[in-house]
Amino acid sequence: MQDVLVIGAGLAGLTAARVLSRAGQRVRVLEAAPSVGGRVRSRQIGGFTLDAGYQVLFPAYPAVRRHLSLPDLDLVPLPSAAAVRLGTRADIVGDPLRDPAGIPGTISTSLLPFGDKLRLARLALQLRGPAPHELLNGADESTEQFLRRTGFSGATIDHFFRPFFGGIFLRRDLSTSARLFRYYFRMLIDGGAALPKGGMSILAGQLAVGLEIECGVRVDRLICHGPQVTVRTSRGELDARHVVVATDPRTAQALTGADTDRGSVASTYLYYASATRLDSQKRLLLNLDGGYIHNAHWLSNVIPARAPAGQHLLTVTVLGQPELDNVALDDLALDARVRGELSRWYPAQEVAGLQTLGTERIAHAQFEQPADYARRLPGHATPLPGVVLASEVTSMSGIQGAMESGEKAAAIVLGDLQAMSRPRGA
Repeated sequence: MQDVLVIGAGLAGLTAARVLSRAGQRVRVLEAAPSVGGRVRSRQIGGFTLDAGYQVLFPAYPAVRRHLSLPDLDLVPLPSAAAVRLGTRADIVGDPLRDPAGIPGTISTSLLPFGDKLRLARLALQLRGPAPHELLNGADESTEQFLRRTGFSGATIDHFFRPFFGGIFLRRDLSTSARLFRYYFRMLIDGGAALPKGGMSILAGQLAVGLEIECGVRVDRLICHGPQVTVRTSRGELDARHVVVATDPRTAQALTGADTDRGSVASTYLYYASATRLDSQKRLLLNLDGGYIHNAHWLSNVIPARAPAGQHLLTVTVLGQPELDNVALDDLALDARVRGELSRWYPAQEVAGLQTLGTERIAHAQFEQPADYARRLPGHATPLPGVVLASEVTSMSGIQGAMESGEKAAAIVLGDLQAMSRPRGA
């Protein structure tokens, strides 16, 4: 009998298993998928390294610093600026301290009124003051309400905040919690954003080192009796003193009976290969033309190793599940629409020559996080004795939320009061 069975080998489950194993517990991880990582994974297609969707790492995340070796991730910093695209025009907007090359463009762009550039700098200074986790406390409102109350113009909200932070929240309407906005803004201030040279899957790979993990195992039912829990799987039954459920929220709710479903925010990604360099821009491309493209990034301009020699890799983000006249677009139709929009930026004949590497639709990329969402967060306890929850839905969507949830689930099993009491986001 195991001390602990962890169901799910995403970042939450792997972090829980890592903490428990290092504390001397006998831990076994069960994963239904063929590999570890959950949504944080990478795959190879024709020599291209594609992440599951467009994901970046904020190296300033506290949980990342506690559990991952940043030097071993071989991180490549991303420019702390974006190129705002309107047809063939590209205006640079960013952090002059982290992206000095973008200073002239940031100063000269007419997309942002001069007063808002000062407000942006003032906001960054204000957010540097408190401890990052304290930014998740206090009264809440939507991000748009906060920005307007802070004095930002509608032009700056539409031209910068919607496309940039809309990509982080996967919601262009900025209805997401202002507390989260301030927290993520602080993470960008403290450490910027980066990508592992070999793909996002290296995060899960590092967490998984030394753990006993069995992939391809589906868990059907949990049966609690006496001091142990029986886990019924597709490969038979296993017994453990404790079980950590680290699956997606809906699966966790089905297994435990806990109220964990907080809705889903979807996103869609298209990956293109080009034999010619259509754009030398290393910054994220924000779309102001309207349409399906929310943002795009020539990843191979930042990390040439993500594409074969002589090839270039473009990732396009489309928010939600794309529709036309309330009818879902299939992959071919969506690809045609996206190519049409890319033709506003680049020569049509060059866009026609792009090779589609794939389209990925992620039905649950985040859970809903409107203003005051934190009041409705589920805890780690479940109705089943000996069974605890490890999921980003206990904190916030993303890498920090998943990893700190895994930490706290492990702390509950171990009776570690200090780790259990660590504030959310710390």
